[in-house]
Amino acid sequence: MSKTESIRARVEPDLKAQAEAVFGALGLTPTEAITLFYRQVTLHHGLPFPVRIPNEATQAALRDAMEGENLTEWSSLDALKAAHR
Repeated sequence: MSKTESIRARVEPDLKAQAEAVFGALGLTPTEAITLFYRQVTLHHGLPFPVRIPNEATQAALRDAMEGENLTEWSSLDALKAAHR
């Protein structure tokens, strides 16, 4: 019996590059990162982070942001804070 097994997965090239840059900054290889994820899944008996469907308001805000609609620009962080006091 083999001491290791292979995993094959297809991901978008940009996503792969971005994730591997983060792994590198953390000193991890992709194999180590995948192993870490699998270990956390087994320890948590599920995903090690919450996975939720956003509510309608959040979905609308995400849609607006992606489409560049209904956005408000602020000249500075102070201006944003002042508007929400």
